[in-house]
Amino acid sequence: MTSSTSASSGAALDAAALARYIDHTLLKPEATQADVAALIAEAVELGVYSVCVSPSMLPLTIPVDADLKVAVVCGFPSGKHASAIKAAEAALSVAQGTDEVDMVIDVGAAKAGRFDLVEADISAVRAEIPAPLLLKVIIESAALTDDEIVGVCRAAVNAGADFVKTSTGFHPTGGATVHAVRLMRETVGDALGVKASGGVRSHADALAMIEAGASRLGVSGTKAVLSGAVVEAPANPAAY
Repeated sequence: MTSSTSASSGAALDAAALARYIDHTLLKPEATQADVAALIAEAVELGVYSVCVSPSMLPLTIPVDADLKVAVVCGFPSGKHASAIKAAEAALSVAQGTDEVDMVIDVGAAKAGRFDLVEADISAVRAEIPAPLLLKVIIESAALTDDEIVGVCRAAVNAGADFVKTSTGFHPTGGATVHAVRLMRETVGDALGVKASGGVRSHADALAMIEAGASRLGVSGTKAVLSGAVVEAPANPAAY
């Protein structure tokens, strides 16, 4: 399984172990460089796996002794970008030091049943992300039927992705669900990682996603989630 850590029984995870599943995320349009610096400092303090930011925030300054990866989004949040643009964005992010790229598919292509186009889109981005750097594919699962989720996940496998990821966190249909995560895991098996993102706002949410098969979590309110508190939902219920 491609993962920061292998999925295990959620009930057995303490805060330190749970932290290693987390991409500590800041994708708000109004985020500043000072906000990103604070995100990195908190990420180091909490012991999370990575920080996930917008591409304009690169390159990041990570403490040399920190065990912290950098993830960046691509084609975010709509996915309605030409594949060549997504590929160029990914290539620039790689040149600026990212370890992982989280790309958004063209959800409309998936809704139209054009999984060949979805696969080609993913392949174009994959070509710009050399191993061992990772490609995560955001499928916007809440906007898809079960059959469409399966079709997109198979396209991601065929295109050489490392992860499938539920959500941007910005779509009005919502974010991750246990059902979607379980279906995604059943479809990709152990070949790919599964990332649950969007709406993971409590310790219980995090454990439920891991029990369903998530091997990574996208979380913005990480400190509260690790402490067992519940993060207050934002005005836009789908947003991070």
